[in-house]
Amino acid sequence: MARKTTRTPATGRHRITRRTKIATGGLALALAVGGIVVATTAGRTGEASADEADPSFFLDIAKVPSGVNVNKALQRQGARGTFTVDCGRNENQHFNPDNFIAQPGIRNGAQHLHDYVGNLSTNADSNNKSLVKAGTTCRNGDKSAYFWPVVRIDTGEEEAANPPATQPDRAGSAKDKASTQVDCPDVASKLPDVPDQAMDEVNRNLDLLDKQIDEANQRIANGDLKTPQDVQNAVVGPLKDKRAATIDRIAIAIGRRAAKPTDLGGLAACALKQNGQGGLDNGGQNSGGGQATELPGVNDQNELAGNDGDIQRVRSATITFTSGGAKRVVAMPQFLRVLYGDAKQSTNGPANARPSWTCTGFEDRLTDHYPICPQNSRVERIHAFPNCWDGKNIDSANHRTHIVFADQQGKCPQGFKNVPQLVIKLVYDIPHDIQVKGQYKVDAFPQESHNPRSDHDDFANVMGQRLMNQVVNCINTGKRCNQ
Repeated sequence: MARKTTRTPATGRHRITRRTKIATGGLALALAVGGIVVATTAGRTGEASADEADPSFFLDIAKVPSGVNVNKALQRQGARGTFTVDCGRNENQHFNPDNFIAQPGIRNGAQHLHDYVGNLSTNADSNNKSLVKAGTTCRNGDKSAYFWPVVRIDTGEEEAANPPATQPDRAGSAKDKASTQVDCPDVASKLPDVPDQAMDEVNRNLDLLDKQIDEANQRIANGDLKTPQDVQNAVVGPLKDKRAATIDRIAIAIGRRAAKPTDLGGLAACALKQNGQGGLDNGGQNSGGGQATELPGVNDQNELAGNDGDIQRVRSATITFTSGGAKRVVAMPQFLRVLYGDAKQSTNGPANARPSWTCTGFEDRLTDHYPICPQNSRVERIHAFPNCWDGKNIDSANHRTHIVFADQQGKCPQGFKNVPQLVIKLVYDIPHDIQVKGQYKVDAFPQESHNPRSDHDDFANVMGQRLMNQVVNCINTGKRCNQ
């Protein structure tokens, strides 16, 4: 049976309700994870099971030596600028157990709940077009999707009533998935360093390139062009001419203050493509295709598949782009997908799992255990994403080979380019006694049994080219930009 404990109030919780957890039978699945045997129990349909994290997953942060899993030298080298985006703390309660990157088109495919900031529409059916059309929680208009598994407090007895999830427009996403649109090369990612004196003019023309694409897609969506040749003649051809003139103005603006780039002319031509189709190259995505499938979803407490307990809203979510130790970075292409960590590390092995856990004031060390923090220190997750892009693809079959980590000196493998490194820091108000008792956990796939090594994070870049160009400029010129 689930143990009975006295519930300790936690910051940011909702009204308290009493719900008894049901642990049925004597059936347990013993799962060896990193040499630790973990037990899970199965509950009745529609009810949560007793599924607390294994006590051996918890560690006093003071016992982790300084410098463990942290490359201090890398933090002191390379371009020193940063770009920080204010996207809030998911105040609008955007939760769902979807993952359009790893399980596109499969509703509830993650089998654990994600916490979202940024793009307001993100769900299993999301695609490039639906993401661009959506609103955002980011103050500067960044429509990128940032999402990670929630953290819960689970004392085994009394529960807070979790907030109901908001429901993004699935029908709109599914409709957009079938639409045709233009696929144009990304210009911002091909630019050299832009002199400060030329930045305003370059950014105005990058905005114009985005506007030209939007207008072309709108013309196609109107439906008055009946054949592919009509679209080619009325939209794609004229778009190439407009883009060529705009790109030339960008080159001229840079050339007034620095060497004029001479290799941008090939970026004018665009292709026609069915949204979400066409493989995994620049502009495509790994689409589930066809009608969306659906796995069992959340109950009325936003719990599913053994992921039960009181959802903890982050105290702060800091989203920052850095150089990752590189001397200079180039722009990410729009719609680039990037994964951090491995949600299925017990199945896939340790290669992609990364230590993510620490406490405020102890960021000089990271651990793959849940930390027990001293008084006046808070639980923190730090996710530093891969930052070496292959220069071509926005995704890959395993969602990893198109973007990898730089080495210990901040250098990329041959043929790869340093792009801004996304670093997300999440801070939580987990009461100290809850930490000591081992009563908090991260949502996870059932086979992970809430192993902290399964912590992960997901990102899709939906910034406009102007905004991404600002990110690059701030990093490469050493500025500290906050938006």
